[in-house]
Amino acid sequence: MVSAALVTAGFFWTLSRAGYREATTMTFAGIVACQIGTAFAARTDHASLRSIGVFSNRLLLAGIVFELVFAALLIYLPPLQPIFGTAALGPAEIAFLLPFPVVVWAADEAYRWWSRRAGTFGSARRGGSAKG
Repeated sequence: MVSAALVTAGFFWTLSRAGYREATTMTFAGIVACQIGTAFAARTDHASLRSIGVFSNRLLLAGIVFELVFAALLIYLPPLQPIFGTAALGPAEIAFLLPFPVVVWAADEAYRWWSRRAGTFGSARRGGSAKG
């Protein structure tokens, strides 16, 4: 839900400032940005990212770098733009995207914190009651 809200906001914000192609490119870039937050959030079911470390999974970091480079090529390389229907994003759009991974990760961390505090972590995911 958080990712969908962020990506939709990015689409309409860009559409109000630029054209449709820029807005759909913003949607693609927003999905990529949200995936980064999701990747960090999905590393563990119970522990916080602070307890396991941001840089402890080098393969994940390499995957994120690859994802960012690939997305940048699709967005900024002129021969690929007509093929994939992308348009270059400006500094304002990039600035709009920067908090996306942090917001997605923070939402998941808040859910984990609340679940640990309430003692109900994972029961809804397993289909059980809130009391476990």
